Amino acid sequence: MAADLPQGDVADEGGAPISAINVTPFVDVVLVLLVIFMITAPTIMKDTLGIQLPKASSTEGAKPESLAVAINEQGQILVNGRLSSADELKLEAESAVKSNPLVQALIAADENSRHSALVLAIDTLKSAGLERFAIQVQRPEQQPVQRPEQQPVSRPDQQPVQRPEQERSR
Repeated sequence: MAADLPQGDVADEGGAPISAINVTPFVDVVLVLLVIFMITAPTIMKDTLGIQLPKASSTEGAKPESLAVAINEQGQILVNGRLSSADELKLEAESAVKSNPLVQALIAADENSRHSALVLAIDTLKSAGLERFAIQVQRPEQQPVQRPEQQPVSRPDQQPVQRPEQERSR
């Protein structure tokens, strides 16, 4: 009742079958999944908190070392995704400044939240010694960036170009 194994499946001349499992491909797959989750987690977290960011035409990227502060529509403060009071925000900010004096607070306030909640959060951060902060916004998707029109340069042999609004002002 014993099965005869082909020669390729034996470990040595003694005839013992290979019983070790190669985990290298498994580790590779796990690392790829870890990277995917690390990249998608901030997006999922923002959607989970239910914060709708206001839109602005000019934005700057966030600095790598930051303290995440969110204010939801009800005016509740969340620090690094955890519901906190103003006192807890101050303690978190003080500890972040103590560990890194150049830490930046990244504030994401819902567009429907009260202005006073944002002012309270900024005031609390400043009283904790954190002077660098940024307010997170979204770029509008359909509105192109409007740049001021420049006055056309005229050559000496040409008459200056007059725009309609300039003609009306004369």
